[in-house]
Amino acid sequence: MTTTPEHLDVLIVGAGLSGIGAAHYLQAQCPQVSYALFEARDAIGGTWDLFRYPGVRSDSDMFTLGYAFRPWQGAQAIVRGDAILQYIRDTAAEGGIDTRIRFSHRVVSASWSTGEARWHVAARRTDTGEVVEVSCGFLFCCTGYYRYDHGYLPSFAGMDRFGGTIVHPQAWPEDLSCAGRDVIVIGSGATAVTLVPALAGTARHVTMVQRSPTYVASLPARDPVAGAVERLLPPRQAGTAMRWFKALTTQAFFQLSRHRPDMVKRMVRRQLERQLPASFDIDTHFTPRYNPWDQRFCIAPDGDLFKAIRNGSVSVVTDHVETFTERGLLLRSGRELDGDIIVTATGLELLFLGGIELDVDGEAVEVAGKLVYKGMMLEGVPNLAMAVGYTNASWTLKCELTCNYVCRLINHMRARGMRQCTPVNTGAPVSTRPLLDLTSGYIQRSAHRFPRQGNRFPWQVHQSYLRDYWALRLRGVADEAMVFSNPVRQTSALPV
Repeated sequence: MTTTPEHLDVLIVGAGLSGIGAAHYLQAQCPQVSYALFEARDAIGGTWDLFRYPGVRSDSDMFTLGYAFRPWQGAQAIVRGDAILQYIRDTAAEGGIDTRIRFSHRVVSASWSTGEARWHVAARRTDTGEVVEVSCGFLFCCTGYYRYDHGYLPSFAGMDRFGGTIVHPQAWPEDLSCAGRDVIVIGSGATAVTLVPALAGTARHVTMVQRSPTYVASLPARDPVAGAVERLLPPRQAGTAMRWFKALTTQAFFQLSRHRPDMVKRMVRRQLERQLPASFDIDTHFTPRYNPWDQRFCIAPDGDLFKAIRNGSVSVVTDHVETFTERGLLLRSGRELDGDIIVTATGLELLFLGGIELDVDGEAVEVAGKLVYKGMMLEGVPNLAMAVGYTNASWTLKCELTCNYVCRLINHMRARGMRQCTPVNTGAPVSTRPLLDLTSGYIQRSAHRFPRQGNRFPWQVHQSYLRDYWALRLRGVADEAMVFSNPVRQTSALPV
C-alpha cells in the first residue's frame, strides 16, 4: 500500500525574516490557501539565529528591515542581532505562524509536473535523516542566499602551525572568551567592522588585518528624525513615515554615490578626519580603490570602530597574510603579529535557493542559464517565486514587495481558474549581466552559479525601491511575459 503525499497550496521554504513575512501576507491576503513552512534548522530566525558572534547587528536600519505590517517601535535604528531575532519570533507568535513551521526539514529537491500542475517536493529531516515528501501548488523560496553550513575561508598557509584558537564568525563557539587576550581579526567587511569594536571592549588588544580598505561611515544608532516623528504621529503612522523616509534617503545616497562618487568620497573623508587621530594614515587604511557602493558600505554605529582606534584598543594593519605562524601571522611586508585568537572574518559563501535541485517535467533546471523575472521568478519555471532582497538597501523592502506580488498572483490564478503561471521571454533577445551587481568578493565568487538579469523590463533588476514599488505593487500581474495556463488534469487508472 502507498500513502498519498500531503498536498499544500503553498510551501514556504525557510522560517527566517523572509519566510515569516511571506506567511503573514499569505494569511492576510490569501486566507483560503493551505500552507506550511519548512525550516532546515531547529529554530526561527534564519540568519539572525545562526550568527552568534559578538556584537552581531544589522547594517540596515530597523525602520526598513522591520515589517511594514508591524513597524519597528522606538528611535533605535541600528540594533543588535538578538533584538532582531526576538522581533521575528514575536511576529511569528502573534500571527500564529509559528504553529505552521516544520523544523529540521531541509528541502533537497522539487520536481514540477505540468500534468498535475504541482510541485513534488522532497525534504530530508536533519534530525532523523528521514525523507519527507509533499506536493504543493506554489513553491515560495525564502532561503536568502547565504550558505548556512559554513562560511568562506581561504587556504592560508600554515594554519595548522598556529598554537592559539582559530574561529570563523559564522561558527562562533558559545564558550569562547576573548577577555584579556590579544585578538587578530582578518577581514575588513561588515562582519569585521562589527566584530572589532565589540571585541575591543574586553580583549587586551584587537588588530584588524585587511588586504584592502572598505568604505566605513559613522551613523547614529538612534535616529534623531525618528524621535521627532514619534512625537508628532501615532505609532503606526510614525512607523510608516519612517519607513518611507529611510527608504528614500538610502536610495538617494546610493544614486549620489553612483553619479557623483568624488563628492561622496570627500564627504566620507571629512568624517574620517573628524573621528580618527590626526596622525592616522587614512589613505592607507580607509581609502578604498573602488568607488562608493561598488561594494556595500559598512556602518559604524555612533562611530564605535573609530572610538576604539582613538583609545588605542584597536589597530588597523593593511597588508597581505603570508602565512600563519606558531604565535600569529607573518605578513607579506615581513611584519609579524602575535595573537592568542585569530578570527577569520573572510566572508560568506552564497547558495542559490538553499541548494534545492529543480526540474520541470523531468528536465533539470540549469539555474545559471535562466533570466530572473521582476527579481523574483525564474524564466521557464512555473509557480515558483524567491525572496531576494536589495544589495543597496534593506532586505525586507524588496522581500515584502515580492510577498505582496505572490499573493496577488495566486489570487489572480484562482479567480480565473488557472493553475499555472510561467515567466517566458517571448520578446526580443536580451543582453544579460550578473543578478547581483556589486564587486564584493563573496558575490563575485558565486556569480556563475546564479541566474542572470536582462537589460530591459521585466528581466532587469533595478535595486530601486521606487521602481519596484511601481512594478510589483501598482502594475497588474498580467503582462506579455507572464503566461497563465490550466494544464489538463492527469487521472490515474483504477487498479484491477
